[in-house]
Amino acid sequence: MKPAKMKSIGLNAVLLIFSGITILPFLWMLAFSFKTNAEISALSQRFLPRHPTWDNYANALTRMAFLRYFFNSLSYALVLSVITIYTSAISGFVLCKYRFRGRKLLFGMILSTMMVPGVVTIIPRYSMMRALGWLNQFQALIVPSLFTSFGIFMMRQSCTAVPDEILEAARIDGANEFYIFHRIVLPMLRNAVASMAIFQFLWAWEDYLWPYLMIRSESKQLLSIALNMFSGRFSTDYAGLFAATSIAIIPVVICYLVFQKQFIQGIASSAVKG
Repeated sequence: MKPAKMKSIGLNAVLLIFSGITILPFLWMLAFSFKTNAEISALSQRFLPRHPTWDNYANALTRMAFLRYFFNSLSYALVLSVITIYTSAISGFVLCKYRFRGRKLLFGMILSTMMVPGVVTIIPRYSMMRALGWLNQFQALIVPSLFTSFGIFMMRQSCTAVPDEILEAARIDGANEFYIFHRIVLPMLRNAVASMAIFQFLWAWEDYLWPYLMIRSESKQLLSIALNMFSGRFSTDYAGLFAATSIAIIPVVICYLVFQKQFIQGIASSAVKG
């Protein structure tokens, strides 16, 4: 066997092992969602349930207003993803294709915010939202996240692949800057947009701490917070929690499957260029 082929087989084997380690917790959760609490708490454990049951899913949907929490989270994640993708794309375009004083300094300041942990700014952001009277309002979740330094960085790197000649030709033909961005640049960034959509949707969907601090009303609660209802003071309904969590990850899986090809290409195209 040729060394190159052996190297390829070995690399694929390593990737397969790591993929199995990565996906094992999800398979474990899915398998346990069909077990009873008694079987989950038993000392003798096995991967597959002895007597699979769908009751956990039925109880998860009826125990709380699951669909309302689900659509609250879905609406929040979709709205925030669309807004963030647009602001990141237009900011990255300006920082990449326009020449103005302080451009590099501004970009450096944006990148520096990536080094600041989010928990550091929680108290100042909370104070600002309370001063604005936005507690228990969805704008308190969306407005502080309208711009993301990671998204601006990704879009700026992707914009470097857009030829300046195309933009100059459009300007010579009389196209204004908004037309150039929406009709020429944005379609060329579709791979980066798909990558950003997956990242941002995932971050918004699984966000816990900030929605927990902002939203007090049960009717406006997000699914990530509502899952705490399965944890009681003295016990936890693990079977119902596994079932509800299995349903909760469906939108993320669908989002990735839809944008999978563009996601891989977008990550490659937004790599740092020398």
